[in-house]
Amino acid sequence: MSMAEPMKLSDWIKRFTFYEILVGMKATMTVFVQRIVLRSRKAVTFQYPHEKRDLPGTYRGMIALLRYNDMTEKCVGCDLCEAACPSRVITVISDEVPGEPMKRFAKEYYMDMARCIFCGLCVKACPVDALAMTTEYEWSVYNKRDLRLNKDQLLALGDRNFPTREEKIEHQHHNVTFFNIGHQNLPPMDS
Repeated sequence: MSMAEPMKLSDWIKRFTFYEILVGMKATMTVFVQRIVLRSRKAVTFQYPHEKRDLPGTYRGMIALLRYNDMTEKCVGCDLCEAACPSRVITVISDEVPGEPMKRFAKEYYMDMARCIFCGLCVKACPVDALAMTTEYEWSVYNKRDLRLNKDQLLALGDRNFPTREEKIEHQHHNVTFFNIGHQNLPPMDS
């Protein structure tokens, strides 16, 4: 049976002088002396309302609905974003375009941003790239009901964050319009 070794004098000094706290405060005191006393270190504080941080390219902020360059909405009302959302934030009510039974659109579109976890699954699920993640993060409100955004608010958010828009698919690929079943005045088929 071995007895506990007696403590060394250096261990006693460390115990009574709070050595660990002093080691932790070394970094704080170094920055204090360099920044305040010597004025040789630049401050890392941002003056927030006037200065803003550069966000990384993979930042996921508020979600927005996008439009084509002729200001028509990209959303086709397929409800895939609603199905992909793990927190059930999105509500889409779709309808058929009058006179074109094969085309649909989102009649109503709602997002409850108070419950959104900003995972981006809805953006990835969209087949026509009608949704996008913005870099907006300043959405503090007094009433969380104000974070339930409707279609017009989401489109305005998209217009504000994505001013350059792409052309409609019919204008990008001209032969796509002839394969659309709902397209009027198709050329006659040769038999």
